[in-house]
Amino acid sequence: MRMRSPPPRLTRPPCAALLTLAALGAALGAPAAEQPAMAAPALSSIRVSGDARVSAKPDRVQIDVGVQTQAPLSQDAASANARQLDATLAAVRKAAGPTAQLKTVSYSLNPNYQYHSGAEPVIVGYTALNVVQVQLDDLGRIGDVIDAATHAGANRIQGIQFTLRDQDAVRAEALREAATRARAEAEVLAQALGLRILRVLSVEESSPGIVPVRTQLTMARASAGAEVATPVEAGTLDVSAIVTLTVEVGPAGH
Repeated sequence: MRMRSPPPRLTRPPCAALLTLAALGAALGAPAAEQPAMAAPALSSIRVSGDARVSAKPDRVQIDVGVQTQAPLSQDAASANARQLDATLAAVRKAAGPTAQLKTVSYSLNPNYQYHSGAEPVIVGYTALNVVQVQLDDLGRIGDVIDAATHAGANRIQGIQFTLRDQDAVRAEALREAATRARAEAEVLAQALGLRILRVLSVEESSPGIVPVRTQLTMARASAGAEVATPVEAGTLDVSAIVTLTVEVGPAGH
């Protein structure tokens, strides 16, 4: 009698079990990994602005002194200008004192034209202009410097500008006052709402640059007095600052 061999046993590849276990592990871990992160609670905040203005007396002045000359030839206009400017600078240095600073701010030599209807303009001469800036820290010498310059040959006083030697100190004072006012306003608002300030979230400052005080002086007035120095009033400079605070607030403690 012929014996039948038993049917072959089916076996699963070992890798299939590993894949099944890996898939099962991934399935079990998926919910925890896929859970969305909890959103941070929104902060309660108050945003306020404070401004301040500080007045300061100028302690520095800049005077633009110019010499303008004309001549038929360009070289003659330039030479005459140089001679007249040298005399002006010598007189200014004597009146301004050793601490004054002088520097040339502009120089020009341009032709003068005569215009006729229907014809090309004709050059009839040349104008030379040299402008020197005089910087003084002794404001009491302003009138003497202007008079000395005009008597020596200057025929253009283009402007007087008052500034501060230490602008940062005045600006810092304005910022401190503006920040103090902003904080005080935040405190008032928080208390009125039954809240208290927990911390400062942000600070922003907006401080325009210090604008110098400019004074225009006509040559007629500058050269009129021979015995009394030309009077010039410095006035005051206003330095402003704006500070914006954003503060976090919470319930007031009992």
